[in-house]
Amino acid sequence: MTPDANKAAEMLMTAHANGAPFAPFASTFGIASVSDAYAVQRDYVGLQMRARGTGAAGYKIGLTSKRMQEMCGIDSPIAGVVLSDRVHASGASVSASAYGRMGLEFEIAVRLKRDLAPDGVPSLPEVADAVDAVCAAIEIVDDRRADYRALDVLSLIADNSWNAGIVLGEFVPAWPELATIGGLISVDGIPLDRGSGGDVLGHPFYPVAWLASHLAKEGSGLRAGDIVMTGSLVTTKFPDRPASYRFDVKGLGAVGLTVSA
Repeated sequence: MTPDANKAAEMLMTAHANGAPFAPFASTFGIASVSDAYAVQRDYVGLQMRARGTGAAGYKIGLTSKRMQEMCGIDSPIAGVVLSDRVHASGASVSASAYGRMGLEFEIAVRLKRDLAPDGVPSLPEVADAVDAVCAAIEIVDDRRADYRALDVLSLIADNSWNAGIVLGEFVPAWPELATIGGLISVDGIPLDRGSGGDVLGHPFYPVAWLASHLAKEGSGLRAGDIVMTGSLVTTKFPDRPASYRFDVKGLGAVGLTVSA
């Protein structure tokens, strides 16, 4: 069955607008491969951009830590596009009711100072040379009440890997050793979870290398100014009440987000 990317993308637009729960849909539209799923994602993101009158700020990379892979039952990274009008500064306030089911992921983000479109997978020094600055960040995901026991990676990728926005701390142009720095997540000042930079594929720049290679295979690449979310250090946290979340990363500072009803 030939995949129908445009119809799948239109279905996703309708499902999100109607607040429909997430359910696997890849087989319905003939989405049989990862390449098919990203083709749907491109069409879906294009529809979103036109509907919202916005562009792309960069990318999210998901499932880069063992904890996240085990949570979702998927053993490889995935990527999605971050829309420009969904980029928030630290201290932002968002309403949980605006999402099917809001999840928060606590990450290290990078900003590029030059293009990165390698022939293969770039080395860590090559990635570091392309990075302009680094910051503590929070990704907002909307899993639309998905059943994680029946999660389909092709449907997840097609649905823009669930990205619903990002919150950025202050970018720093000189960063410590990212593989060993620790991050503390707290809610209303009470510690909730901890992780380290090495939890995402061993170093946050490894996901960036994976993404650069992935995009190059798709005929594109990372561009100067792109922001890249490198994956959550801990499992997704699902706010169940109004609260203030904070992510402190040693050597990078902090990022905060208030969740209202």
